[in-house]
Amino acid sequence: MLLRRIYQFLIVYLLGLGLVLGIKYALNLSDYVIPGPLSIWHTYQEQYLLYLKDVLNTFTVAIVGQMLSIFMALVVGIVGRQATWFGSFIKVAAFNIQAYPIVAIAPILFILLGDGFLTRLLIAAMICYFPLLLSVIGIMSEPITDIEHFYRVTGRLRWQLEVKIRAFENLGKLTTVIAGSATLAMAGTIVAEFIAADAGIGYSIRIALYQSDLAKILVALFIIGITLSIYQVMLEFLGAGLKKVWTVR
Repeated sequence: MLLRRIYQFLIVYLLGLGLVLGIKYALNLSDYVIPGPLSIWHTYQEQYLLYLKDVLNTFTVAIVGQMLSIFMALVVGIVGRQATWFGSFIKVAAFNIQAYPIVAIAPILFILLGDGFLTRLLIAAMICYFPLLLSVIGIMSEPITDIEHFYRVTGRLRWQLEVKIRAFENLGKLTTVIAGSATLAMAGTIVAEFIAADAGIGYSIRIALYQSDLAKILVALFIIGITLSIYQVMLEFLGAGLKKVWTVR
């Protein structure tokens, strides 16, 4: 699965790179505008270790932000799964908070908290939180009628068991959503670093943009994609392993 995921990423990346180089040679653009293959390769050799360190820095923040967003989505989804006034209030409040554009909120966070880990963490969590919330609320609000009816009739159904049943029956969907949210968490962290930060790959991309160095940006995107592909496969393996453990129990 890991090799297949990396292979798929390489196909997408090389197609995009081929499109950029095709534009370069079709319009006869100079290496200053769009670098040639040799220039990109030399930049990769020079910047690989530095950019890998920056990506891992960003990746750490993204993982923590994703875990925070998963926790918030689970709490809201579990509380809001019931068709009660309080459940409806929780869902409406969560939706309204997400209605504000992150681009508009991000400068406020930077003013209040400044540059650093906490600001990047909050922006990453806010960006990947809403898709998770929609999926979790949908899963937790949908009864597993056949199984829940048995426990309800025997008087053994509690909210904890109800949540476990619905989570287990939809574990494949949850795993897919969580793996997909990793992309949003990474993108959110990079956006936060690009706006105002002094570390991470987003900060390095901002410097490369100011330098009009497209080769560095392409190298950064390559390392980001490889790292993200590996992480998503790890999440999918974790979800499959968790389902096996629950099945045995």
